[in-house]
Amino acid sequence: MEETDREAVATAVQRVAGMLQRPDQLDKVEQYRRREARKKASVEARLKAAIQSQLDGVRTGLSQLHNALGDVKDIQRSLGDVSKDWRQSINTIENLKDVKDAVVQHSQLAAAVENLKNIFSVPEIVQEAHGLIEQAELLQAHRKLMDLECSRDDLMYEQYRMDVKNTHDMNLIRNYFGEVQNLSEELAKQLWMVLQRSLLTVRRDPTMVVSVVRIIEREEKIDRRMLDRKKQTAFIPPGRPKKWKEKMFEVLEGTVSTRIEGSQSDTRESDKMWLVRLLEITRKYVQDDLIVVKNLMIQCFPPNYDILNKFFTLYHKALSVRIEELASEDLEANEIVSLLTWVLNTYKSAEMMGHPELISEMDVNSMGPLLPKEVVDQLLSKYIQIFTSNITGWLRKALETDKKDWKKDTEPEADQDGYYQTTLPAIVFQMFEQNLQVAAQIDEIFKQEVLRLCLKQMTSFLIRYREEAIAYKEDHMRDRQHPQCYVQYMIAIINNCQTFKESISSLKKKYSKTEFNENDAAINSTLDSVAKDGCVYLLDEVFMDLEQHLNELMTKKWLTGSNAVDTICVTIEDYFNDFAKIKKPYNKEMTFEAHRRVVIEYIKAVMQKRIAFKNPDERKEGAERMIKEAEQFKFLFRKLSAGLGEDTDRLCDTIVALAEVFKLTDPTLLYLEVSTLVSKYPDIREDHVLALLAMRGDASREMKQTIIETLNQNKPLSTVNIQPVFRDIVVPTMTVTKLLK
Repeated sequence: MEETDREAVATAVQRVAGMLQRPDQLDKVEQYRRREARKKASVEARLKAAIQSQLDGVRTGLSQLHNALGDVKDIQRSLGDVSKDWRQSINTIENLKDVKDAVVQHSQLAAAVENLKNIFSVPEIVQEAHGLIEQAELLQAHRKLMDLECSRDDLMYEQYRMDVKNTHDMNLIRNYFGEVQNLSEELAKQLWMVLQRSLLTVRRDPTMVVSVVRIIEREEKIDRRMLDRKKQTAFIPPGRPKKWKEKMFEVLEGTVSTRIEGSQSDTRESDKMWLVRLLEITRKYVQDDLIVVKNLMIQCFPPNYDILNKFFTLYHKALSVRIEELASEDLEANEIVSLLTWVLNTYKSAEMMGHPELISEMDVNSMGPLLPKEVVDQLLSKYIQIFTSNITGWLRKALETDKKDWKKDTEPEADQDGYYQTTLPAIVFQMFEQNLQVAAQIDEIFKQEVLRLCLKQMTSFLIRYREEAIAYKEDHMRDRQHPQCYVQYMIAIINNCQTFKESISSLKKKYSKTEFNENDAAINSTLDSVAKDGCVYLLDEVFMDLEQHLNELMTKKWLTGSNAVDTICVTIEDYFNDFAKIKKPYNKEMTFEAHRRVVIEYIKAVMQKRIAFKNPDERKEGAERMIKEAEQFKFLFRKLSAGLGEDTDRLCDTIVALAEVFKLTDPTLLYLEVSTLVSKYPDIREDHVLALLAMRGDASREMKQTIIETLNQNKPLSTVNIQPVFRDIVVPTMTVTKLLK
């Protein structure tokens, strides 16, 4: 307490010191004192209110506890009175045994009176019910059966209550209602017949199936009621519980099994494709049946029956049994492939259990395997023996299918990024993937062996792929009107090469522990060759369309105002609208090669001496036109190579450099200009220089010889880093002989 006081005093001193830091604040001491007094009074008032509230709560609690104590004492007294009354009434209850017996007898007689109509009309009602069953009026027949069973069960129950040991009367009632049990069995047979044909019946008359389900639901309710009464009285009527719902699923299971087993109509002796046919028929039956269940049958059953999943389970179980029987037979190699393909792929695909109409209602992947792993392993051990030979056939067939697509009149599909493609890479690698997945189920060594075989076969396959691409191009060259989508499918072939690379890399990453394989270099080399050949074929197509316009270059028509270069640029840009759908890195190579070929074709036109300038004005006009057209090419290829990182200026600068030779007005400076040209392009040859001088038209024979001799003496060394331009340009032989004239 003293410590608290000291802390309070210290706090107060600190607070006062804070208030009185300047002399002028002494005048406000009285004001500060009154303010602090008000704060103190406020705090004391709040403390008093809080304490008062706590005291009121304690007072209320004590009052309630006192009242509760009084209530407990009252209850205790009441319980004592009840206990006293109960002990006094025990003797009275024992004296009422006769009354109890009279009540039971009265209840029995009341049940008999209530059921008198049915009791006296049992034969007639049974006969009517039989007639209704024959007329397929199952609900009405069941209603009469329920009335008869209710009468019988009530009478037997009352007899049971009156005298459990009186079996004579019980048997008398049972025998009197003996035909009721036969009627129940006959109705059940009719129900099972409807259920056995339910997949057909539901299409023609779904109300019949609904009636059967309603009858079963009624019987299930009665079963539950009888079982609940049994727990209380130990009495259960004859024939209960019927368990018709359980029997219904047994019937459906038998129906499904019979349908699966009955789908085989051929044997190996009568048809070599018996297994394929059997699997296809089974697939069709199962798919059609489940779609009927999903669209029609599900509406005939209550939701708690979960009938679609029940049918999924029944078909899966029946198929599993049937497939195991097939697997145990002495299957041939192709039959093993068919069976495994069906089991591992077709079964859960969109063609069967994964059908779009079924997949939304059922998770196909949640179903277990059709075959146990040990059975699959036995089949796979035999399957591997034929794998090497079979995969060759599969690849050949896939390529043939792809070749057919190449001749279509519609464009190939595009991937999500808009690049043209065909299904060949997906088919090939799905094939590899499936076989590798099968191999992976055995062991790592087996999987690696299958992967090695796949890559080895891939090497041979790509060689065939290249040959077919060449043949495709040659067929097109014979008639350029067909196929109509040649350009688009050649682009798809190029893109497939990149897809193959990516797929092989993905496949190895997923299934191989080693990064490199002896087949890698051969595969990559072949793929690059196919892609580059495809780019060349496409450019051949472009330049065949440009041939007429290229032939106009460096002619009189060109000099006087031809639009050849404008047409060339428009045509190339139009083709590149399709070429934009070529994947990296081939799109960059395609753009560069197109650029290079345009420049080379332009230079070839210069080298062919189609025109010789007659005067300085023509040389100036021709040179300026060449410079202008070089700028057009630069603009075009800058646009086409945007984002590809290509240097578009250097190649076009070659044209500008040639134009400078023509533009020179002083012939005595020709040697310097030509020397500059040769230093920039070391691959330029003597015949190229002579062709340029010939086109210039003002160089004498002696000047040409002097320039050539001087250049030969001072020939620059070739630079490795410079892309050759003139190396592939051939000056026609017949022109060379005239160049020195």
